[in-house]
Formats: sequence, structure tokens, C-alpha cells
Amino acid sequence: MRILYFTRDYTPHDHRFLTSLAESGQEVFFLRLERRGRQLEDRSLPPSVTQAAWRGGKSPFRWRDLPILLRSLRGVLRDIQPDILHAGPIQTAAFLAALTGFRPLVSMSWGSDLLVDADQSRWYRWVTRYTLRRSTVLAGDCEAVRSKAVSLGFPAQRIFTFPWGIDLSRYAPAWSSVGTSSAANMEQASSLRNRLGWQDHFVVLSLRSWEPVYGIDVLLNGFARAARENRDLRLLLLGGGSRAPLVHQVIQNNDLANRVHLAGQVSQTDLPAVYHAADLYVSASRSDGSSVSLMEALGCGLPVLVSDIPGNREWVEDGCQGWLFKDGDSSALAERLLAAAENRARLPQMGMAARRLAEERADWKKNFQTLLQAYEAAAGLAAGGGEKRGMR
Repeated sequence: MRILYFTRDYTPHDHRFLTSLAESGQEVFFLRLERRGRQLEDRSLPPSVTQAAWRGGKSPFRWRDLPILLRSLRGVLRDIQPDILHAGPIQTAAFLAALTGFRPLVSMSWGSDLLVDADQSRWYRWVTRYTLRRSTVLAGDCEAVRSKAVSLGFPAQRIFTFPWGIDLSRYAPAWSSVGTSSAANMEQASSLRNRLGWQDHFVVLSLRSWEPVYGIDVLLNGFARAARENRDLRLLLLGGGSRAPLVHQVIQNNDLANRVHLAGQVSQTDLPAVYHAADLYVSASRSDGSSVSLMEALGCGLPVLVSDIPGNREWVEDGCQGWLFKDGDSSALAERLLAAAENRARLPQMGMAARRLAEERADWKKNFQTLLQAYEAAAGLAAGGGEKRGMR
């Protein structure tokens, strides 16, 4: 198949989809809607993927540019003549794709676009419904997304649900023989803890962006509360975002400068070692589909502490792979942090349960096949008269 893969920006998730599509024998063209301030993915496009030229993809997206971008996208579609137009998130790339009238259109939800953004305003509600009505099939990563799409009127039989998954050979426990470089990862992890002077401390890891939807305020306030009671706690905080002033303020106000390490952005190559350096993965996200960082932690056999929201409940059974805490409640997060640190003897057993779950449900090589099935279904609808192929 000839696939035009149209996405908002270029992220590690896009790199993985593009790589697998190319390796599966598809002819793949890549189109990005915008280029935001910071570089999200430091790897080049896979060699066999063709970058499509158009008017977008050079700066942040602006709604006032929609007419120009729409004309340019129609030109790209006429030139490439793809068999499938794959587009997402829903209110940005997929909406623009829907406006072209091209069929078959495979819209892909990125989780928060349906779970959060769809209810953001009257305009976003209209955009979401418009896009779904003109999508041939919908791909989503969890049951929460599926349920939301059905509530918005999208036919359940045309929804393909699969967790995006992980490379289980890269994200593997230190005690596993599966990992491709577990010895090197453990050496790097030990070096990180030694460099920070955290060899004997209880290290908590967060990789979520510093944005409101990811509950960075809940995480930091919860950690600060727990750290006052347990001097052994340490926080390895990756990433960045718009709430950076809050992050620095909480650290300063609670005298946490020597107990929180701001690690910034970490390359995909070094990421497995970061998981191995931690004792517990934490996410206070207010909304999630199947979180990739959560799956990576599970794959590495790292116990988790995550907010009690639908997307996380699909992955974590409280007391089995880790713990859940009440969404938005920093006090509840602090209590669970303290309990985890005080019950270290349970963590290896939880880590083994986490790895088993990852092997059962988070194998990217298996899960990716569902996307190919979505493409086949979309092409079949077009060929069978259910949809007219091309632009209307």
C-alpha cells in the first residue's frame, strides 16, 4: 500500500510508526503539520520514508493558515495518490485531512485529543464530530478512547483498538536474559545513581511533560509532603514544559534542591538505563490512553504508582504491578510513596508481575499488526462501495 502518514509534529511515537510501516513493506510518505519550538525526536526519518513537501511543517500551526494548508494538502494528495491517508491527532492533522474529502481516511486518536480536547470548547466539539463523521476507520490506543468515540456517534465496528506498545527487548528488566544490552544499561544506571550520590536512596522516576494535564503540581506537592517524612526519598524528574516556574518554585519552597534531580531530555538510546536507575515509576497524569512511558516501566520490571484514571486502570491492578492513587490528590500520592518506600521487599514481586503484563499486552511487534488490519478494513470499505476512494 501507498500510505500518506500525516501527523502534528515529529515525535518518538511517529518514528516508531514510520519505521514499522516501512519494514512491513508499505510505501510511506511523511507529512508534518507543524514544527514546534523544541525538537521532539532527535532521530532522522527512516531511510525508506519519503518526506512530502508542502506549505506546512515549518512553524507552529495557526488556525488562520488553514485555507493555505488545505490547498497545499490537496495538492500533495493529487501528487502522491495514496491508498490510505493516515492522520492524527483528531482536532489538528485528522481535521485538516477530513476537510480535503479524501477517502479512505484512517484517523488516529492520540488519547488526550478525544479524552480531553474534544470537550475543551464548542469549537473543538464541532471539529471532533466533523472529523469522526468523515473518517473511514478510527485507530485508538485504549478502551477509554473507544468508549469516547462511540459516545460521539462513531460506529464501534469501525474502531481498531491497540496499545502502541514497546520494544520488549529494549525495555527489559535487569534480571532478564531478554534485554539487548541489559548489562550496559545497568552499568549506566549504577553510574547515574553514583554520580548523584543516591546509591542507597529510594529513587522515584517521572518522565511526563511539565503540563497541567500530566499533573506535575500533584506529583511535586505529593513528593514534597512524603519527603518531609522520609529523608531517604529522591526524585529523578525528566522533561520540561510550560509549568517550569512551578517546578522550580516547589523545589525551592520545600528545600528539595538536593533531593530532586532535573535531568532534562534524555535520548531514546539512554532511556532504558534511566528506568533501571529507579525504584518506582510515578505518573500523576489527569488523562491518559495507554501511556507509553508506563508500558516502558512495566517492561523494565519497574513497579509503578499512577493516578486512578480509566487509561491507567487498564494496565495497573492496585497492589499487583504497583499502586493507584486518587486522581488529583497529592496527599494520597504521598501516602502511597511512603508505603512503597517502606515495603521495598514487595517491589521485586511487583516488578515480575509488571514484566509479565508487558509481555502479554505491550508487545509493539504484535500490537502494530492491528494498524495494518485497520488499513485493510479502510481499503475494503472503499473498494466495496462503502466509501468513494480519493477526494470528493
